[in-house]
Amino acid sequence: MTTLTWDRGTAYDFFISLFVLHYADEFGLRPSWTAGVRQRLSARHREFLLHLLSFAGAPLDWVLGLPAPKDAATALQAIAGIPPAERLTALTLPSDLSAEARQTLEAIARRGSWSEAEFEFLRLHYRRRGAPPSPAALTYLARLWAEAEQSGETLLAALQEYHQVFFAEEETRLRPALEAGLARGRDLAARLPLEALVEELSRGIHLADLEALEELILAPSYWASPRVFLAKPGPGKLLLVYGARPEFESVAPGAEAADPLVLALKALADPTRLRILRHLAAGPLSPGDLARRLRLRPPTVVHHLRLLRLAGLVHVIINDRDEKRYATRQESLRGIYAALEDFLRRLE
Repeated sequence: MTTLTWDRGTAYDFFISLFVLHYADEFGLRPSWTAGVRQRLSARHREFLLHLLSFAGAPLDWVLGLPAPKDAATALQAIAGIPPAERLTALTLPSDLSAEARQTLEAIARRGSWSEAEFEFLRLHYRRRGAPPSPAALTYLARLWAEAEQSGETLLAALQEYHQVFFAEEETRLRPALEAGLARGRDLAARLPLEALVEELSRGIHLADLEALEELILAPSYWASPRVFLAKPGPGKLLLVYGARPEFESVAPGAEAADPLVLALKALADPTRLRILRHLAAGPLSPGDLARRLRLRPPTVVHHLRLLRLAGLVHVIINDRDEKRYATRQESLRGIYAALEDFLRRLE
């Protein structure tokens, strides 16, 4: 029997927002707006975070262990209490990182240098995890770890500046949405089985074998929408940080038309994506199934599915073998129509 636990705190958004600001396209945000926010940081800290976030994500399992009220100030105070040389280990190594990769980076930190063999190992490791890093980016990463104490000092200073120039004000704005998202989640949990609850909160992700978990921890995030963030804080435990921002509300304050609405309309304004939606309306299909039916290359189909998922127009169903199947979200199509009507009727 899986124990369901709820967590809350703006510290999740403190780190997630910083990640989202560097990957605007993956979250349907305007790159010009996110670049403007990053420009508020000093050039030194801006470059440091740009390189760091090409390898590191949000330290969600670390945030989970913070004491209440688990806000940005709590996080910064906790980071200040970590010896500078240990901050990269605490905050930048994901919970699913292999033991060999962790040991390699920590060995570089202890020696203050790296070998050709270690550099090659890191190159292969990060190539397997995603887009292969450039030699310059990989050299920057190795240098960060070789100068671990200095990097730890710079990391704290960069996060403090980010809090000062942007997130302190943002934190006040997003608190009501987080409380509403938590209340909605608890209300759904009282009425839905576990898999349906996760599918609803994640806006379409179906995770298999949830009942095999000892504990599922759910936490709302304003900036995570329209995606979810996952972490494994321990054996048999899964932390799922779900989006709590209203579906057609923009993360950019004062936007004339909400980014999610613009994103959805752009996704629909493509004949291939409309054909994909028509096929998925008949039932869930894998990217391979769609590629065969549409006579397209699988990477092309995956690209279109990513855009449809980002716009909230499709569900993704993930089984225990990490195989994905997609289906349309009819409720989202109705929501787009309602959001467009609301925008057109709004007075200037």
